[in-house]
Amino acid sequence: MARARGTDGSLLASLPWTLLALAFALLPHVPYLPAWITAALLACAIWRYSIEVRRKPVPPALLRASLALACFLGVLYTYSTISGVGPGSALLAIMAALKLLETRQRRDQFVLLFIAIFLVMSSLLREQYLWSLPYLVVGVILIMTAWLRTAADDLEPLRRSLGTSSRLILYAAPLALAMWIFFPRIATPFWAVPIDTGTAVSGLSDTISPGDISALSKSDAVAFRVKFDGVVPDPRDRYWRGLVLHRFDGRTWSGISEPRISSGALKNIQTAGEAVQYEVTLEPTRQHWIFALDIPYHWDLESTFLGPQHQLARVQPIDQRIAYKAVSYPDYRIDLELHPYRRGWYLEFPESRNPRTAELASSMRAAATSDEAFVRAVLKKFNEEEYHYTLEPPPLGSHPVDRFLFETRRGFCEHYASAFAVMMRAAGIPARIVVGYQGGELNPVGDYMIVRQADAHAWTEVWLPGSGWRRVDPTAAVAPERVDAGRTGAMFDGTAAAWGLGAPSRLLHNLVLTWDAANAKWNEWVLGYGPENQERFMNWLGMDDPDWRQMILTLVALVTGLTMLISLALMLRYRPPSRDKAAILYDRFVRKSGLKPATGETPRGFAVRAQRDSPLPADSVRSITDTYLDVRYGPPDPALLRRLEVDIAAL
Repeated sequence: MARARGTDGSLLASLPWTLLALAFALLPHVPYLPAWITAALLACAIWRYSIEVRRKPVPPALLRASLALACFLGVLYTYSTISGVGPGSALLAIMAALKLLETRQRRDQFVLLFIAIFLVMSSLLREQYLWSLPYLVVGVILIMTAWLRTAADDLEPLRRSLGTSSRLILYAAPLALAMWIFFPRIATPFWAVPIDTGTAVSGLSDTISPGDISALSKSDAVAFRVKFDGVVPDPRDRYWRGLVLHRFDGRTWSGISEPRISSGALKNIQTAGEAVQYEVTLEPTRQHWIFALDIPYHWDLESTFLGPQHQLARVQPIDQRIAYKAVSYPDYRIDLELHPYRRGWYLEFPESRNPRTAELASSMRAAATSDEAFVRAVLKKFNEEEYHYTLEPPPLGSHPVDRFLFETRRGFCEHYASAFAVMMRAAGIPARIVVGYQGGELNPVGDYMIVRQADAHAWTEVWLPGSGWRRVDPTAAVAPERVDAGRTGAMFDGTAAAWGLGAPSRLLHNLVLTWDAANAKWNEWVLGYGPENQERFMNWLGMDDPDWRQMILTLVALVTGLTMLISLALMLRYRPPSRDKAAILYDRFVRKSGLKPATGETPRGFAVRAQRDSPLPADSVRSITDTYLDVRYGPPDPALLRRLEVDIAAL
């Protein structure tokens, strides 16, 4: 007999719940998935629901196989691989879409709900945000509710299914919490899942051209958070050193493409004054550079070193959030002696590009009495002449520095840093550009500092005899409020309006700070619960220096105890109800009759048989039966219950 391909409408009540669970599971993946995959899932869902409503047959196997092959090749073409979070999520979504087209029975819906669970869990592989926990809980409850609705009859209320799902989550929560706290943590995971390498990360790159950093200045994304041990440095000292760029092709500045370790870099730093101690929580950048307050002297991050240009770098790219402690000295001198070979690095610039800038620098240097006087003269030019700081600078041509200095006179920090460095080199003064962040906003809710992508900044370092490398920020000469008040302060006092930024709502900004403080605590207490935090927590519990055996034994004992408590709670909840006194008295009456009630026999039916076959008086049997029915199914009446007890005892 041929197998039926059509549908009979039996899934019409449960199919919407399955579709809702799939849609909710896919939500966090939508921003990362190609649009055609989301559209394919939506189209398959509408197609399958219309099939069920119209009682049509599902698509033939050949069509489904062709669609599966085409979608697989589409994923492979889009990602160039099938491994990783991105391709894996895409394949799961396509698998769910195509599985819908062959769903005929309820057990097929169970497979779809399994896929939904995998989609919910795979979203945690990208990032575990603060909203991930409520999303996870709601997602699991929704999927379990859809599961129960699939197996429920049409008369079962939705409230009961939701209640059952919620109770199961509550029963599992203590076990999950115990395993999360006590399972031994290790410094490196057993395995790693490649994250979507094709997705760009907002942040600084290892090259800058006019307009690169100004594009970042409209982004409120967090670059890193800082918690200081003691006094917070003044805004003018909050320069977060990142990359150092020394190559210039006339338009673009670049540096060393790969981080290099320098054994003598730390020795070439002379410090003075008090040190600043702090802890940085750096967001993923997928780059090697580590940001620290200028200039870093100590740090505790593993596989991290100081490069020849005194920038911190890590061997592995930062592809996940990391935290590290550092010590910096705002008062410092570096490289008092400059090697001739490296001196040549910092004097090179293409003579065929920006000739007017080179001529201006030569004339100004000839008029200056020293290199220091020339530096002051260039800064004075930026400060006193009609130069403007703006986030929307006009485009520049083939000689960008010339056009900026002599024509547009409007630019962002990279414009001023680049022009200043070119003038220094044209005058024979070694110069380089440092790219990082400047400023940061103190969050009073969490008592830490937020450094955003909008705080990205570029400044210049010049080498002077007897002083070594000295930081010079030409932006401070044009827009001192950018350094003194910071971007956020300038926005609230109205100064940033001239840069192209509007003033935000104070209330909304405070809400953003509160939310960020909650995210910071989530990162610290939950996502940052690694080996060190676990050991501290175990010490707080009285377990001094526990090894993995102690942790496992504690975990097993705790899970066993919790399982027994949960089992006891379930036994108490679902125990049979105690029998009421009327039923107990009626059983006594039945035993005195000498008869055994038949299956399904009512009390009145038993009374008729007892009057005929038992030795009990017929009037007593009738009276006791009537009284029992009144007591059992009528309103509470203690007098009737007492009468029933007396009549049965008198038999």
